[in-house]
Amino acid sequence: MTGSPRGLSAAEAAARLASEGFNELPSADRRTAFKIVRDVLREPMLALLVGGGAIYLVLGDLQEAIVLLIFATVSVLITVIQESRTERVREALRDLTSPRALVIRGGERIRIPGREVARGDLIVLGEGDRIPADAVLHEASDLQADESLLTGESVPVRKAVGNSIDIDQPRHPGGDDLPYVFSGALIVRGTGVAEVVATGSRSELGKIGQTLNSLDSAPPRLQAQVRRVVKIFALGGAAVSAVVVLLYGLLRGGWFDALLAGIAVGMSMLPEEFPVVLTVFMAMGAWRISRARVLTRRAAAIETLGAATVLCTDKTGTLTQNRMTISELRLADGARWRPADDPLAAVPADFQGLLSAGILGSAPDPHDPMEKAFHELSGRLSEHPRVSNGTLARAYPLRPELLAMSNAWRKGDAPALIAAKGAPEGIAELCRLDGGARVAMLAAVEDMAGQGMRVLGVARAAFDGHAWPDSQRGFAFAFAGLIGLA
Repeated sequence: MTGSPRGLSAAEAAARLASEGFNELPSADRRTAFKIVRDVLREPMLALLVGGGAIYLVLGDLQEAIVLLIFATVSVLITVIQESRTERVREALRDLTSPRALVIRGGERIRIPGREVARGDLIVLGEGDRIPADAVLHEASDLQADESLLTGESVPVRKAVGNSIDIDQPRHPGGDDLPYVFSGALIVRGTGVAEVVATGSRSELGKIGQTLNSLDSAPPRLQAQVRRVVKIFALGGAAVSAVVVLLYGLLRGGWFDALLAGIAVGMSMLPEEFPVVLTVFMAMGAWRISRARVLTRRAAAIETLGAATVLCTDKTGTLTQNRMTISELRLADGARWRPADDPLAAVPADFQGLLSAGILGSAPDPHDPMEKAFHELSGRLSEHPRVSNGTLARAYPLRPELLAMSNAWRKGDAPALIAAKGAPEGIAELCRLDGGARVAMLAAVEDMAGQGMRVLGVARAAFDGHAWPDSQRGFAFAFAGLIGLA
């Protein structure tokens, strides 16, 4: 992007929001209390309970009618209160998770609610930002995004500016060095400026939401079985009632009394306890699991959950916490130390330099889980590296041609400390390791990787000049060691 970007004007943004709608994900209609009551009354056993109470009321048996109608009312109230509470929490969560966005409008940077981002807006991205809409990059500096919400892959992907971009061509999340960022993804490293090309239901995340809203859920098995029972009892009761009415009328001649007798016999065959037990138990089940912070939108889902015998899930980001920890530090001479062997012990003196270099080679305030792991172990050092090495004076981001990043730290007039970390091959290149040293390092990497670790190389250098080199290759790095993460 050349010159100073101006982005949309306020009038252009307002016009696009009016014509295309707000940048919101599609959602099902909110269930009001009236809709919840209507859905509850559609349950066959509850309808049977209400119908039975009404018939008893017509027959003049006020006591039986009141008992049945009280049970029905209590069941409906419990369900309405529970599901209305769930709806309110869902709306609050939806408002809470709507990201705010830093956009360029009329040449000025302003922060607006994510729902007000319009197609054509220029959004400014930085570490920790949740991307509000699908966009195409115009500027990017060491930009990485966590797209696990869309792809299921927890490893961040690199982003790069494309030379020629067709905004109408298909865009798909996943893959390194693509010029696209997607709604819902998290920026874990770097900065960038991107032009919004799709908002709301037109974004990749919105398309998923539309697909989910179009799915029709099958009725729970218990509900289907209860409906079948209701039909059987209703048909049986109607048949017996008809026989009673016919026999009573023919033998005794009082057809009105025969009708009352038939209704009474039919009512005696209806299992009024079934709807009381089923509706109250479902509502109480929803209330109980809500105490464990699990929301139940429909009470019928309790039966589905209770009937589950096998739970299938994938590993990435589901069974794991999407967090990383340092498993092993290994020096160039082969010495190793594992923090988990003694969680309260300080870092041994021989390994403090390696860990310090790894911390200094990370972002000062990281969002990447891998870099957070370095900082979490810093409390076990005798002194925090940032205290002893001053302030960050220069950063060299990771590049596709060199998978390593370096930070330059300077304190007063002392020589600057350059800390680098990255792929072992990239660190070997920076350190200019000879054949024997490179072979030994790669053998150690293979050993650590065979134990399920993600392995990073770490190096350090001193720089006493004032004109920073254009590339990391301009420093005389010394290999510090390897760090394995789990």
